[in-house]
Amino acid sequence: MSETSVPPVSAGEQAVRDLVKTWYEALDRHDPVEQVLPYLVEEGLEMVFPEATLRSIEEFKGWYEAVTHRFFDEIHELVSVDLTPLADGSGDEVKVVVNWQAHIWDRPEPHSKWLGFDAYQTWVVVSDEQGKPRVKTYSVDRLAPMSGSAAL
Repeated sequence: MSETSVPPVSAGEQAVRDLVKTWYEALDRHDPVEQVLPYLVEEGLEMVFPEATLRSIEEFKGWYEAVTHRFFDEIHELVSVDLTPLADGSGDEVKVVVNWQAHIWDRPEPHSKWLGFDAYQTWVVVSDEQGKPRVKTYSVDRLAPMSGSAAL
């Protein structure tokens, strides 16, 4: 196997936990997409959301623009982050539970609506060439609404 075809290896538990934390901080701030892209692999990306499945950086850019214009006052609070190394050593499966709260406004409604959900997710995180963790797959497995939340 040539050096360029060596599969990525685990980024390390603390680095993965830091990635998850900073990912959600960036989402809460609605950072420009160019600042969010380094969290993701450039090739082989798959992101499964309730509303869409994304398989490229270009698809992610469109999704990100839509959600950062749709949701506001977002708060993501990490509930748990559990890592399991993949059997082939190529990275980690990461089970994430995050409490997500936001507001949404639908025209011509007179008021915004509050949304609150616990999002149960599964990620696969691999290391890039510099050893930094990157999200390869990201799946929202289930959304559990909080009491009083509007429907998505």
